[in-house]
Amino acid sequence: MADKDALFQEIREILVSEFDIPEDEITLSSNLVTDFDFDSIDAAELIVRFKDRLPANIDASMFRDIRTIDDLIEMLVKTGN
Repeated sequence: MADKDALFQEIREILVSEFDIPEDEITLSSNLVTDFDFDSIDAAELIVRFKDRLPANIDASMFRDIRTIDDLIEMLVKTGN
């Protein structure tokens, strides 16, 4: 299981390279929708990047609660990334 710092770094790298978000704007409390203008397609693309770490039977409703980068990290940790 990756630690939270490693997951944050990985998410930050994805946001910079795939979504052109400036690295210095990315924090744990960054809101994916209000800070980065994510829509449902962007969110799905980000989550797909971690699908190999998620259980096959994961409940899609878990994703509805993800608002911030920290929420995403917590979900990855809880599901046993």
